[in-house]
Amino acid sequence: MFQPDLLKGKNILVTGGGSGLGKSFASQLASLGADIVICGRREAVLAETAAEIRAASGVSVDTYTCDVRDAAQVQDMFDRIWAKRPLTGLINNAAGNFIARTETLSPRAIDAVLDIVLHGTFYCTVEAGKRWIADKQPGTVLSIVSAAAYSGRAFTVPSASAKAGVLAIMKSLAVEWGPHGIRTVSVAPGLFPTKGAWENLYPSDSKITPEEMEVPLRRTGDHHEIANLISYLMSDCASYINGECITIDGGRDLQNGGGAGVMGLFDWTAERWEAFKAGKK
Repeated sequence: MFQPDLLKGKNILVTGGGSGLGKSFASQLASLGADIVICGRREAVLAETAAEIRAASGVSVDTYTCDVRDAAQVQDMFDRIWAKRPLTGLINNAAGNFIARTETLSPRAIDAVLDIVLHGTFYCTVEAGKRWIADKQPGTVLSIVSAAAYSGRAFTVPSASAKAGVLAIMKSLAVEWGPHGIRTVSVAPGLFPTKGAWENLYPSDSKITPEEMEVPLRRTGDHHEIANLISYLMSDCASYINGECITIDGGRDLQNGGGAGVMGLFDWTAERWEAFKAGKK
């Protein structure tokens, strides 16, 4: 649906771009001509993904090992990126989430999610924004949130809280940074299965109905569908979209507020929760 050179001349960082949805975003952006920067904590994963993207698209792909929870690491990464070539766009995709009874969460468990989702997004956004402002250059920041940012979500309260904070950052900066030519937008995905994370968030006995029955379209999403949306929003075709959050979930949130996926958890015993924590999915 897009011209092959839609994103030619762009240089876009995808945090958490070595795997999952982040990898899908990076691959699609590259196929449309963008040069790509990906960061994450696992160097081997980043290297493998970068090699795949280069082979498929022929664009430049740079990798940086960085824990976005660490402000010093984030600053150092942006210094090194800018020394080579300034970014034109940032996609805040790195995240962490798990199901748990909120009353059992330790401060460390809470911070594990808040630090990567809220603080990591804030750190990266500020590092990009301040450089664009200083250079008098436009830029685009896109953050991945969720429907829980609006309605909350039982058993993943730290993530819901962090995503709500990210949404507030994007809406606030749309006004504050708009005069500098910087757009900030958000995307709230629905059910897009990814390896590993899926079974941790949706164990088989946590569901009352199959996932697809939570969605009016009666299916989960394909990665290329959300990657297409991301590509559009990062392109100049979307140059007048600022501060908005676009939901892509097949109508799931309209049908049930996104809550059906956790209803089975209310019936879990303490023993079942302990077994889940021990890795017995």
